[in-house]
Parts: sequence; C-alpha cells; structure tokens
Amino acid sequence: MTHGLVIVNTGDGKGKTTAALGLALRAWGDGLRVLILQFLKSNRTTGEKSAIGMIREQFGGIELRSCGLGFTNRNGDHEEAAKAALCEAKTAIKCGIWDMVILDEINYAVRAGLVTDEDILHLLDLRPENLHLVFTGRGIPDVLRERADLITEMQCLRHPYEKGITAQKGIEY
Repeated sequence: MTHGLVIVNTGDGKGKTTAALGLALRAWGDGLRVLILQFLKSNRTTGEKSAIGMIREQFGGIELRSCGLGFTNRNGDHEEAAKAALCEAKTAIKCGIWDMVILDEINYAVRAGLVTDEDILHLLDLRPENLHLVFTGRGIPDVLRERADLITEMQCLRHPYEKGITAQKGIEY
C-alpha cells in the first residue's frame, strides 16, 4: 500500500508549479491518477494546459482545472472563486478517484485571505492515507508546515525580470 505524502513547494523563486507538474507527470507515468487544481490561475491557455489536455484526451488519468480568475484580474470575485476551488478540492480528496491531488497556488490564496488555516486543516484531515496531496505557492501556513512530509523552498537568486525580460511562453506559462 502506498503511504500518501503531504508535499509543499514554496518560496520566492520560480519553479513551484513547474516542480509540481513534473511530479504529476512522473506519477501519471507510473500509473497514478492525478488531478491539478489551480486556485488563482485563470482559464488562459498555457503550455501545461495544452500538454495535459492532449495527454488526458489520448490516455486519461490526468486532469488540470483552473479555478481562479487570474492574478491580475482586479474586477472579479476572487473570494467566490477560491471557495469554489476549495469545494472542488474537498470533493477530489474524498472521492477516491485520484492518487495525487495538486493544489496549485493554494498557499498564495491563504496569504491573500481567500483560504483560511482552518480550510487547510480540513483538507489535511479529509486526506485518505494513500493520497498524495501537493500544495504550491509563496508562503506556507504554519498549520501546513507542521503537517507536511516534504517541504521544498525555491529561492530566487536571479530572475530575468531584473533585466526587463517579461514572462515568456513555454517558460513562465
């Protein structure tokens, strides 16, 4: 029997989501069923959505759902979107379909006040023993730090933004 892990990718450096997507691909390649829920990211087309969509259509076993309105959307009701994403996360954790659930940018949602520490504790308490649960985003709630099995902090040593290079397709999205 698999012992599910609570994994956290955090820090101010690039690569939190990228690392989680790599983990998802590895898990899927080994036959695990993987769901990725993106808390703040919108339905904008990205490389990972295109790739995972093609894999899902051809083989199944992996799914990516964007539940947010986007980081730059100032007009939407981010609180409602976060609550809906939280509801999807609870359902996914309890349903028994998935072997790994990735909650992308949920840490940032906590920092923004859209998700509470109690919500995080509830997700952790719902988790079956064999489910891998992955949290990404800047900042890590103390309640998650205490319960995580693996925490990786990405540290920014240099970033192309410092040279005026904007986000690039295939690299940042």
